[in-house]
Amino acid sequence: MQVITFKAKPKTIFGIILALVGIAVILLTFVSNHGGKTQQTSAAPVACATEEERNAYLTSLGWEFDGMSEKEITIPQVFNQVYTNYNAIQKEQGFDLEKHRGETATIYTYNITNYKNNKNVIANLLVSDGVLIGADLCDPAAKDGFLVALTSNDAKT
Repeated sequence: MQVITFKAKPKTIFGIILALVGIAVILLTFVSNHGGKTQQTSAAPVACATEEERNAYLTSLGWEFDGMSEKEITIPQVFNQVYTNYNAIQKEQGFDLEKHRGETATIYTYNITNYKNNKNVIANLLVSDGVLIGADLCDPAAKDGFLVALTSNDAKT
């Protein structure tokens, strides 16, 4: 029978314990972030390449509209506070403009005619390569304005 022994200084033992605790923390973090149900982080792709597809999308949400304009934009590489705040609204809907930094996109703007008693509301659809990458409702004429996520029109007032 052989007996193997090793002598370790307290600093060495502390270092080994610290390394083992570090590995355990990394494993627990990985498992908690990747285990169980996966959270949906992006919206299902919505085709918006044609006017008919965009009209059908807005109509499916219950919005009535007249008139449309379009404008080409470039999503900035570096977001300022305005873009950071706007992207937070997009993330609530399952979109993320950070994935599209530096890309050219088209904003299609529709005059919404059935938003409560407000006739100044517009819907913006942000489209890149024929796919919706962002959307919002806003009232640029309001005193302080408002900008919210584009959702279903559940309150038909």
